[in-house]
Amino acid sequence: MGFFSFLLLATVAYLVWRISDQLPDLLFRITEIQRDVADMRKQFIAANETAAQVQANQKKPAKKRAAKKVTAKTLTNDDEKL
Repeated sequence: MGFFSFLLLATVAYLVWRISDQLPDLLFRITEIQRDVADMRKQFIAANETAAQVQANQKKPAKKRAAKKVTAKTLTNDDEKL
């Protein structure tokens, strides 16, 4: 029974050593993933804000300009300028 306990303890110690050896790489990868997710989130928010602004601009009715009334008086005034 003592031999099996020794093998179990040695196996656990080896696995802990391997995990601790890979820990800095794992932490670096996690921070890179977090940075990428933050960048994607910023782009998503910026795209939504731009779409909302475009949509708000499209909802505003265009101002209509009144057509200039053509009368006999305006035609004569224009002819006198020439």
